[in-house]
Amino acid sequence: MHCPYCGGTSTQVVDTRTIRTGVRRRRFCPECKQRFTTYEQAASILPLVVKRDGRREEFDRNKLLSGLRKACAKRPISTEQIEQIATRVERQIQDSRTKEVSSESVGQMVLEELRKLDKVAYVRFASVYLRMDDLEALKQEMDALLRPSGRGENPRTREKTS
Repeated sequence: MHCPYCGGTSTQVVDTRTIRTGVRRRRFCPECKQRFTTYEQAASILPLVVKRDGRREEFDRNKLLSGLRKACAKRPISTEQIEQIATRVERQIQDSRTKEVSSESVGQMVLEELRKLDKVAYVRFASVYLRMDDLEALKQEMDALLRPSGRGENPRTREKTS
């Protein structure tokens, strides 16, 4: 580790603590006598997301969080719950161990999480994700959501297979 003050290479670790996102280390440079902090986290390898138009881009947790925050705006949903949804979706993607995942699959994972958490947030996310351009499509989605499902399944999935 190079000292950010003098560029020295013989820095020493004074303290190490595990934090939620990785490891925090306090370091000391014997050359210039300065202390500094470093943060370390494991590099996770996530698959590329294949968009509807065929483009591929790296999975972006911040983009996922942004969409979730918009869907959950002014709803009784905490920031922690939104973070947990993003973490569960990200973990599902990692666990798939594929090199590519479709944006449709990511969207379905998010919809399933929101359906369990808050129906209004679900409809908000679905209206953008499913490209509902008219009120009739939105009404159909809400009717499917309100219809009792005997096995706790996603109403969209059930409709497609009928």
